[in-house]
Amino acid sequence: MHILLTGGTGLIGRALCAHWHAQGHRLTVWSRQPERVPALCAGAQGVAHLTDIAPDDAPDVVVNLAGAPIADRPWTPARRRLLWASRVALTDELVGWMGQLPRKPQALLSASAVGWYGDRQEQELDENSPPPAVADFGSTLCQAWEAAALRAQPLGVRVALLRIAPVLAPQGGMLARLRLPFWLGLGGRLGSGAQWMPWVHRDDVVGLFDHVLHQSTCQGVYNACAPGAVRNAEFTQALAAAWHRPAILPAPAWALRLLLGEMAVLLLGSQRVQPQSTAQAGYSFRHPELGAALRQVLQQDRTSAQG
Repeated sequence: MHILLTGGTGLIGRALCAHWHAQGHRLTVWSRQPERVPALCAGAQGVAHLTDIAPDDAPDVVVNLAGAPIADRPWTPARRRLLWASRVALTDELVGWMGQLPRKPQALLSASAVGWYGDRQEQELDENSPPPAVADFGSTLCQAWEAAALRAQPLGVRVALLRIAPVLAPQGGMLARLRLPFWLGLGGRLGSGAQWMPWVHRDDVVGLFDHVLHQSTCQGVYNACAPGAVRNAEFTQALAAAWHRPAILPAPAWALRLLLGEMAVLLLGSQRVQPQSTAQAGYSFRHPELGAALRQVLQQDRTSAQG
C-alpha cells in the first residue's frame, strides 16, 4: 500500500515507518522538513505540501499522528493556539485535501489521546464512555481533534481513532522526562499517588495501528492503553525498582498546580481506562504488565547505549 503519514518523524511515526517499510509498503511523510524524512523514517519520501503528491498517486491509507508535544511547556494562550493548530487545524486541512482527491483513501487512522476522558477519579472508562461533564483544555482539544478526523467519514473513508496513553519507549516518550529526577534520587509519587495512570508500550501502539490498518472492519474509537491499569504510586514504585533507584520524594499536588497551572491535570488527573473495543477487535497486547514492560524498555535502552 501507499501510506501517507503526518507526524512521521516523531516517536511513534518513526517506529511505524520502520515496521511498514519492512512489510514492503511505500511511505510518504508530510513534514515541515522533508529533507530529513528519508534518514529518520526508514527511507520514506518527504513532502512539504500535500499538493506535492500527484492526484493520481493518492495514498491508500492516511495515518495522522501530527501534533506539537502537549506536556513540554505550560498551556499559555500562545501554546494553546499552537497545540490546536498542530492537531485540529492540521487535521481539517488533511481531510479537506482528501476530499479533493479523485480517488479517496480507503482509511484514515488518526491519533488521539486518553486525555479525551479528562479527570474522572475512580470511574471505570472504556471507548463507549461519554466525554467528561466538565472538560479541561486537553480533553476539549482531543474532542475537537477527533471531530475533525470524523469529517472524513462522509467521503466514504473508514475512520479509526486511537486514543494513546503515555508511551513507554527507549530513547524517548514518558521515561525520557522521568530519567533525570529518578537518577538524582528525586523521583516519587505525584500528589496523593492514588490517581489512575494509563500507559502503553510503544510496541503495542505500533501493533494496534498495524492491526487496525489491516482489519477493514475496524472503525471508531480504540484505546491504545495496556489493560493493566495502575495508580500513580504503583507506577512510581515499579519504575524505581526497574531503575534500582529510590522513590521517596513525592511532589505535592499544590506545588504541581502552582508550577504548571491547568496543565497539572496531565500529572494529577485520574483515568481508569480499559481497552475494551481494542480487545473486541482482536488485538492482543504484547506488553500487558507494567513491570515486565519497563524491564523490556530499559533493556533496550542499555543495548542501545552499548551499541
